[in-house]
Amino acid sequence: MFWKRCGLFGVIVSTLVASACVTTTVTPEDCPAGTQKLAGCPPIGAIRDSDIQNLYVERAWEHGDELTDNSIILGRDAEIPIVGGLAKFIGSTDEGGLTALATRIGMIERAEHTVDVTYYIFRSDMAGLAVLGALCDAVQRGVDVRIMVDSMGSSTLKKDYLRALQSCALEAGFVRNANGEMTVHKARVQAVVFNASSKVSSNVNRRSHDKLIAIDTRFPGKVYAITGGRNVSLDYYGTLEDGSPNPHTYRDSDILVRAPADARHNGMTLGEIIETYYSVLFYFDKNKRLEMGRNRADAYREQRDGFRDSLATLKSLPNMRERFDSIDEFMSQGFHEADLLLAHDAANVINKNVVTKAAENLAQNPNSITGILGRLRDSDHDLIRIVSPYLFVARYTDKDGKVIVDEAADILDWLERNPDSRIEIVTNSVLTSDNFFTQSVIDMDLAPRLLLSADLRAQWAKRVEESELNPDLVESDEWLEAVNHPRLAIYETGKMDDVMFGGDYHHGKLHAKYVIGDDVGYVGTSNLDYRSRLFNSEMGFFFRSEELVKDLAENTDYLIGLSYRWGSPEWLEMRQRMREMEGLKASAVRDQRGDFKTLDKTGLIWWF
Repeated sequence: MFWKRCGLFGVIVSTLVASACVTTTVTPEDCPAGTQKLAGCPPIGAIRDSDIQNLYVERAWEHGDELTDNSIILGRDAEIPIVGGLAKFIGSTDEGGLTALATRIGMIERAEHTVDVTYYIFRSDMAGLAVLGALCDAVQRGVDVRIMVDSMGSSTLKKDYLRALQSCALEAGFVRNANGEMTVHKARVQAVVFNASSKVSSNVNRRSHDKLIAIDTRFPGKVYAITGGRNVSLDYYGTLEDGSPNPHTYRDSDILVRAPADARHNGMTLGEIIETYYSVLFYFDKNKRLEMGRNRADAYREQRDGFRDSLATLKSLPNMRERFDSIDEFMSQGFHEADLLLAHDAANVINKNVVTKAAENLAQNPNSITGILGRLRDSDHDLIRIVSPYLFVARYTDKDGKVIVDEAADILDWLERNPDSRIEIVTNSVLTSDNFFTQSVIDMDLAPRLLLSADLRAQWAKRVEESELNPDLVESDEWLEAVNHPRLAIYETGKMDDVMFGGDYHHGKLHAKYVIGDDVGYVGTSNLDYRSRLFNSEMGFFFRSEELVKDLAENTDYLIGLSYRWGSPEWLEMRQRMREMEGLKASAVRDQRGDFKTLDKTGLIWWF
């Protein structure tokens, strides 16, 4: 069973730091007597604290080439312990999006010692600038900040914004110890671009799809972390800059975790596990540390003022003000006790032959999200529910073309062996998807392989007049029996009441990523498509908690209420209405069969 795991993860930091300490200057220069008011000098009474000294060393940037060990390999091979904690789910409703944004900023504003931030997409809209404003305020009150963005996902983010954030550290406060005493260590901003595309040695196809904010990870009782599908952009939070609802928002999800003061397993706390994982990514040897350069504080004053203006404006929006006013209550109530296991696929960024050796690479990573999910499926569950915007059922072959993994066959075999169990899948439709190529894989591969016989699959793959518009197929008893499988249902979000069809409802775009069984589940960043499985670094939390499962189940019921079942008459009608319209979505529906065939025959399917 996937749950029985233990071991040491903290050895990663100690191993990396052992090689980094030689070249890292971590102690501030002693200030001459009487000069404590000079810039950079600690105030009178500041103390030297060994715990903060260690923190300062272990969080200091070192280029991966200067380390004796590869951080990604250490992270791949480590046995991550399961720890007790508290967890809360933030769901896919419009209110959930607003709450998720307030929570991220609220976490940064309550941080007392450290903040770690990493995102695939970080945009310079109001949400992104407000987060930078909160981080600037944090470092100036003495909070040590690390921020990392993906070079491709965040390619539109002006790097001057990150340099402006670093300039906030010129007026930084001094880090406080666990007792709240000011130490001699001045807070920093360390900004890193993950797998920088400007580096000749980087592989632009390997991305950090991670999404994480973690605060005070060395201080049990103060630790908070949030991860899930939401990036840093207004697109993910249901609001426009004027406070009006965003009709095209992503329906997403997050898990917010806390660490009780006494929660420790095998010598590690939840916060230490999270910070260690962050360091695994932070020290990747293809990363680039951004330097502020010759420009000093005055050169970035306009940007810093913009950060704070955006933060103030966001907090003043009527739809956000209520969330910020109640953020302390939200951060302290409504959590469920849970056993938590951090899982990740960071090794994807260094794996070779990711397609031909997919199964082999998976077997080498005991922390893999998909590997643990496979063990979850093999356990006894009355109901497994999978929510993903771009879900694939993988099929891998060896170099000789022999099938070595067929997830569709595995799922059907599991149902055969567990006659009282059910599986429900919620994913995008042609109406709600923002990736037409991926949607073609869902509609022409995932659903047919799970629901249809070989004969029905062959008919479904024919041109539209012979398949979707052919009543001899879609109105046949065989078809209706297949798509209404009593124990395997595939739902696609979007209905005919959408504004696109003249209705009054905006269905948005599904972007949530989670899986639940009877009393266990997973919430994270992986879409479970080939790109997430093979190429991207991904992360998330597995949990055991019946109460938390209930919250995710309620969210799943909400999404199913916004969906049609794949292959149903209503679903077929919606697709036909789409084909009759103009625009990219309509064109994508008309071309879906051809798109899938092209992806499959050319091998481009592995890139999605």
